[in-house]
Amino acid sequence: MLKLRRELEILMRLSPLVLVFGLAASSLAVPVVGQKPDDQIAPRSIEFQKQGEAALAAGKLVEADDALETALAVDPRNRAAFVAMARVSIKQKLYGQAIRLTNKALALEPTDKDALSLQGTAMVEQGAAARAKEVLAKLQKLCTSGCTQAAELSAAIARGPTLAQAKPPATPKSN
Repeated sequence: MLKLRRELEILMRLSPLVLVFGLAASSLAVPVVGQKPDDQIAPRSIEFQKQGEAALAAGKLVEADDALETALAVDPRNRAAFVAMARVSIKQKLYGQAIRLTNKALALEPTDKDALSLQGTAMVEQGAAARAKEVLAKLQKLCTSGCTQAAELSAAIARGPTLAQAKPPATPKSN
């Protein structure tokens, strides 16, 4: 009887420790065998992305937006679709949305030069020239021999926001 009681006492003292280790082991990340690497984008997503880019080139912004959203629904890792959607947003003068979309692209690939350039351009249009200059500095670190994206962003910073340059409509004077 004494031996049974001693074994039960040891079991009760060790069971919380065993449970804690079991929970910790079960919460560790385990690689999934069927998971795709990030560089393999679904072909259907790329197809919709190309349709969206073609619609953007044709000036059909709504169709471009729809095709690019479909591309991202098919494969949310399609960074180029985020960048293309940011271009559509800039054409629609939705600069905050363009910044959010480029942030998503940069979360997938922090050194994406196109996304950085578009993000800086959208920041300039919103009047955040200081932040755009920070983005330009990042871009210049990536482009050691100079690149078109850095030149475009530098020109956008020098030009300033286009909305601020637009003249307000003339209002007739009232007496």
